[in-house]
Amino acid sequence: MKILTILGIAAAISLNSLPATAIPTNQHEGKSLPPGIEKKYERTGELPPGWEKKLTVGKRLDRDLYGHARVVVPLDNDGLITVRIENKVVRLIQATREIVEILD
Repeated sequence: MKILTILGIAAAISLNSLPATAIPTNQHEGKSLPPGIEKKYERTGELPPGWEKKLTVGKRLDRDLYGHARVVVPLDNDGLITVRIENKVVRLIQATREIVEILD
């Protein structure tokens, strides 16, 4: 019985001393626009200023921006899709929404 207790304490100490390997996530990903901005978008058809800063090659396109996109070139054999969001044309992997290329 003492051996189990000692092993339990040793395991707890060793697990506690390991470095944290948590993967940081974007806390805003998957959230829609706030109600006031959503109403303004419905009224004017324009997204709020600053949304273009979210467009970075290698990053995921937010769901709310993807929801406002129009398909320019449909899905090809490589799984890529080209969409237009207001005045930007973006090529991305459809399954993951990872941005591959940003075209103006």
